[in-house]
Amino acid sequence: MVVSCVAVVEGTVDHVSVVVGTLVVVVSGVVVVEGTVDHVSGVGETLVVVVSGVVVVEGTVDHVSVVFETLVVVVSGVVVVEGTVTISVEVETLVVVVSGVVVVEGTVDHVSVVVETLVVVASVVVVEG
Repeated sequence: MVVSCVAVVEGTVDHVSVVVGTLVVVVSGVVVVEGTVDHVSGVGETLVVVVSGVVVVEGTVDHVSVVFETLVVVVSGVVVVEGTVTISVEVETLVVVVSGVVVVEGTVDHVSVVVETLVVVASVVVVEG
């Protein structure tokens, strides 16, 4: 899945479930969540998320559950959380690389991470909320 344009969620996205072997999500454009994204679950072998654009959460992203063998998250763009994010991650290998900017002005709550191998490389992360 590639988002290279502008995507805005003003309403509600609810009960989304993805079961897949390998899922690659690339955000090179702009994604803005003004409304609510709720009950999103992903299950599979490999999940790769690359954010080279801009992701802004002004609303609520709640009850996100990720169960994968391998999860790779690369942020070279900008991620801003002004609203609320609740997430649960269960993986064997988790790799997080942040060379861009992550700003948390809102609330990141009930974060649960179960992992065997964890690699985190971060250059800029700002937490204000």
